[in-house]
Amino acid sequence: MVKPHTYAYFKPMNKETEKALWSQEAYQECLLFVAERHKEQQVPGTELPYLVHLSNVCMEVMAALPHSTGIDGTMAILTALLHDCIEDTDTAPEEIAERFGEEVLRNVQALSKDGSLPKEERMPDSLRRTQEAGAVAAMVKLADRITNLQEPPAFWSQEKRKAYQQQAEEILEALGSFQPWLAERLCMKIDAYGQWC
Repeated sequence: MVKPHTYAYFKPMNKETEKALWSQEAYQECLLFVAERHKEQQVPGTELPYLVHLSNVCMEVMAALPHSTGIDGTMAILTALLHDCIEDTDTAPEEIAERFGEEVLRNVQALSKDGSLPKEERMPDSLRRTQEAGAVAAMVKLADRITNLQEPPAFWSQEKRKAYQQQAEEILEALGSFQPWLAERLCMKIDAYGQWC
């Protein structure tokens, strides 16, 4: 029988660290699912597959989990990977519920903009529904904007860039209290984004 290694960074599981754990199997299943659903899409302004964006949002959520309390880590990473699936693909909500659970679906629906609303109403509506959904949805929304505050596409006007930065500030104000560690990350990203405005 092979004896497991004891690494310096290993800590025995306790009630506090247990909250931050997530299932690698669930992550892998969901990653393959979203890779298929978003396979024809690219990160706007690049030739990178859209899966890069989804993976980066998930990475931000994973990094925040040890700084979170009372969060189901598996639900958080599934929501992160699936957050654009309803809005940007033809995936039926029922399929998400069947594969990943009703609560994951509720979070993903809260994060999906309502395309039937006038454009100026979509973000306020999205923020309201995200607040109502709670901490997991808020974490993913914060992580999404952190990930998106990279160098903007070259074709974006100065006006669009400034509006995007302002929108990030609105997200921070509405959702920052749900996860202060991610709120601090977003605050730093907003400041850094100023170089492109």
